[in-house]
Amino acid sequence: MGGQRPARVVVVGSCNVDLVFGAPRRPGPGETLTGASFAVFPGGKGANQALAAARLGGLVSMVGRIGADAFGQTVRATLEGDGVSVQYLAVDPHHGTGVAGIVVEPDGTNSIIVVPQANMALGVADVERATPALKGAGVLMLQLETPTTASLAAARIAKGAGASVLLNPAPACDLPDALLGLVDVLTPNETEAHQLSGIETTTEGQAIRAAQVLLARGVGTVLLTLGARGALLVGPSGVHRIVPFAVQAVDTTAAGDAFCGALAVALGEGRTLPEAARFASAAGALAVTELGAGPSLPRRSVVERLFGSAAS
Repeated sequence: MGGQRPARVVVVGSCNVDLVFGAPRRPGPGETLTGASFAVFPGGKGANQALAAARLGGLVSMVGRIGADAFGQTVRATLEGDGVSVQYLAVDPHHGTGVAGIVVEPDGTNSIIVVPQANMALGVADVERATPALKGAGVLMLQLETPTTASLAAARIAKGAGASVLLNPAPACDLPDALLGLVDVLTPNETEAHQLSGIETTTEGQAIRAAQVLLARGVGTVLLTLGARGALLVGPSGVHRIVPFAVQAVDTTAAGDAFCGALAVALGEGRTLPEAARFASAAGALAVTELGAGPSLPRRSVVERLFGSAAS
């Protein structure tokens, strides 16, 4: 995928610091377990997706809020270190930087508690200050760890200027049709697709029907991620199955963020949706092979190698 024009990506979303505990399993009610490891990583779906896109060659701007604390300084330094513009990353004087407590089990499965803090203070005014970046973007990436009002404002500005709008509906919540109608590509997992559509996603047929419900609400295309089973691309032209890449899972944290960041870059470079989805699948697969959110987000050369190792 080298040689394409750089993707201009704006991310409006959350910035956290992740406190990651390695443990034999999740503790039960009232139980204390001795863990195997502990680490601190920058995180938050917004910041993770911004880092993912930047590491894959995108020209990325981050719009969000952090606290006036050491965690906020860590987030800012990490984003800047990978070339993400933080011109529109505001420092909140009243709320701390968002934090997440993550328990990772030996098979890579994780359980997460998030305390949003400054993320939920992101407002329409913050988005409007970022209008120059939004109007210059080829792709806007959104998630649901910041207020929907801010996402809707950003989508209206970016879409009005001709950008593609990607929404990763995590954590899933009720969404207005006004926002869904501006979304070019929605990237739910099975649980999120069920929550948004009201349809079970246990079988492939059910997953396709759930995606079709979301298309009827105004979404352009649904790219439904199925973990180790790959993904389904469901749109006006039908269903396209994205075959997964086989890897050894260590930690699934931020796999979805790697997927979304790669999707944004590939689309921003002018790739077709099926090819972009396959590239995103390679990035997501590589992310589960490393511990922690930020460290697991792969570099371009590694993704290109895996992407090129199998026919798309």
